[in-house]
Amino acid sequence: MCECPVSKFINSEGINVPMSKDNGKIIATQRFPSPNPQVKIKVIAYLSSGLKVKGMLAEPNYGQPQDGFLYLRGGIKSVGMVRPARIAQFASEGFTVFAPFYRGKQGGEGNEDYGGADRADAFSAFLLLQALPGIKRVHVFGFSRGGLMALWTAIHFPETATCVTWGGVSDMFLTYTERQDLRRMLKRVIGGTPAKYPEKYYQRTPLFYLDSIKSPVLIIHGVRDQNVSVKHAYRLENRLKSLHKKVECWYFETFPHYFPPKSNRNIVRDLTKWMKRQSQ
Repeated sequence: MCECPVSKFINSEGINVPMSKDNGKIIATQRFPSPNPQVKIKVIAYLSSGLKVKGMLAEPNYGQPQDGFLYLRGGIKSVGMVRPARIAQFASEGFTVFAPFYRGKQGGEGNEDYGGADRADAFSAFLLLQALPGIKRVHVFGFSRGGLMALWTAIHFPETATCVTWGGVSDMFLTYTERQDLRRMLKRVIGGTPAKYPEKYYQRTPLFYLDSIKSPVLIIHGVRDQNVSVKHAYRLENRLKSLHKKVECWYFETFPHYFPPKSNRNIVRDLTKWMKRQSQ
């Protein structure tokens, strides 16, 4: 991490994310084939900072969920696509799930910039869920790069019910150091290296802005993860504890970035139960 004084580069808001009164407004819906007969799925076009962005909405066919679930995917561009089966998995646990594709994906406008202005797509998706009939609470979940987006969303919305980061990025300096294969992309979307532009990496790193989080945080991470090292989880845990925030950690000693299917299903069940307990 850069040795420059943190206070030189950060402010109370991080990157200034353009927002408008129409953020989260639904402008089009289209039915989508569901892999689960108990879950209905739609592709939604919504507004985010004046851009038309798309995402996927999954709702259980039974009952009226009171809990919204914001699913924030990993990857960038064609890596880390939203999978209908994955969001149906969470919807089948009794949530209304919305997963933004992020700007520039699948017919959406604009371009992703890895936790910069594109975090507005997550913020607007949060507002979209809040506005749906019957929704009283919104939980936030992020996988991999989505962990970065989830933390920023919980920072921006103190009313977030719970925040879960699974194999999630928390420190952009660490990402640049560890992922040599991502450096070209990071320099392109951020504007340069951490050595040349430390302020831009500080402003994308939620670790420095966690004072504003009010929700309980659950950290899930495989200790053998080589995509997003467990150091991200340890740094997030330590920072939250130093701020006396409510945090729980589930570390899996033998798992890499992607967990085995059976374990994955069990953890989905357990984490959704955890979410519901925190809301009681």
